[in-house]
Amino acid sequence: MTDNKLSQIGPPRFAIAVHALIWLAKSSKLQTSSILAEQVNSHATFLRRVLAQLADSGIVETKEGRDGGYSLKIPAQKLTLADIYITVKPECIRYGEEEVECGKAGKQLDQLLEEILNKAEHETIKYLKAITLEQVMDTIDFTDFEKSYTG
Repeated sequence: MTDNKLSQIGPPRFAIAVHALIWLAKSSKLQTSSILAEQVNSHATFLRRVLAQLADSGIVETKEGRDGGYSLKIPAQKLTLADIYITVKPECIRYGEEEVECGKAGKQLDQLLEEILNKAEHETIKYLKAITLEQVMDTIDFTDFEKSYTG
C-alpha cells in the first residue's frame, strides 16, 4: 500500500517548490500564492516563503499589486532539480550550546558523520543536476491539471 506522503530525504520545501514550479511552468499567466497553495495543497504563508527563496535566486519572477503573482523565470527545460534543491535547502544546523561533551571519540564520530552527510548531499546534488523540471513534467499525467486548472 502506498500513501501520498513522500519519504522525505531532502528539505520539506523541496517537494512544495517542485510542485509550485510545475504549476507555474504549465500556466500561461501569473499565479497568486493563494491559487498555487490550493493547487499544491500547502498553506499560502509557507508557500510564499518558498516562493520568496525562489524569487531571490532568480528562478521565479514576482509582480506585486492587485494583478500580481508569480511566474517561472527560467524555462523548465533549463531548470534542474539541483537548482531548486540548493535554493530551498536549509543551512547546516549546528548544535551550539546544546552539544554534549562526549570526549575525543565522540568528537571524531561527529566529524565523521558530518563528512558522510556532506558527501551524501554532494552526491544528491550531482544526481539532481541531471534532471530538469521539464523531464519531471514529461513523466506526469496532467489530466487532473487540465480538469482543475482555472487560470
